[in-house]
Amino acid sequence: MIAIFSYPQKKSFCLPLVSLILAFFAGFVILSDNFYLQSVQAQNNGGTVVEFNRLAEELSSTRLGGGNESKAQLGKALVYLDSIAISALNSSPSPDLDPTNRLLAGLVSQASPVGENYRLLKIGGSPAVYAMVINFGLSGPAAVRIYAGGAGHYSMAAQIDHYAQKDFLDSDIELVPVSAADLVFVTVSGRTDDLSTGAFTAWQFNGQAVTELWNSDLLQQSSYEVEGNGFRIAYCSQVDDDRPSVCLKMSRDLFRLDAGQWKRVETSELPSPKPTAK
Repeated sequence: MIAIFSYPQKKSFCLPLVSLILAFFAGFVILSDNFYLQSVQAQNNGGTVVEFNRLAEELSSTRLGGGNESKAQLGKALVYLDSIAISALNSSPSPDLDPTNRLLAGLVSQASPVGENYRLLKIGGSPAVYAMVINFGLSGPAAVRIYAGGAGHYSMAAQIDHYAQKDFLDSDIELVPVSAADLVFVTVSGRTDDLSTGAFTAWQFNGQAVTELWNSDLLQQSSYEVEGNGFRIAYCSQVDDDRPSVCLKMSRDLFRLDAGQWKRVETSELPSPKPTAK
């Protein structure tokens, strides 16, 4: 029994009307979340999760072994994740992403969980636009799915993967919303080696498709942060040619969308990194 409905009946009539209304809506929200989770779990009990785990493991192990994963298998796994996201987004005018992200966390394979993760997040806009960040393993493949349409009408609107964008580095990706008003975000790929060597790509969603605004080279010793509506990257800008792992100079750049163009609006030199002890 839900706790808010468990008080004695004689006392319930003494509660102020406002309290009763709030209690009713709180119970409705809880019941809605439970109904959604139960409906998804019912599908899972039919073997859907087992099939998804099998696909995820095969996709990751094939890539790790140097092979080319099946486009059909990847598509099937992505469509399953789309079904979870779309059901969640259409379940409420203001969807709570926490239950869905807990559900997605439960999809991670127990056999090889390192680098495997799935997360739904809001990019911005009105009506809101959402994205799912998908990593099948440290070696990939990885993808981003964009969902738009508004309450009750959400669907998959755009995709980022190495089939849709051939030069996309689909390994251990992160997504960073930068400008909610302009629907600009940055994907960060890699950064799993000892030198945090990563690639950065800025994107904009126009309501129907994503456009690549800019992409970086592989940047050694990279880190990043969002600053207002800008994106700041610190990285090694001068590597020792004789010792590629040694950085001679660090730089920091600030990028921002300006008049529809992604521009570097500020750059500065950081203190030289301390030599690594031998």
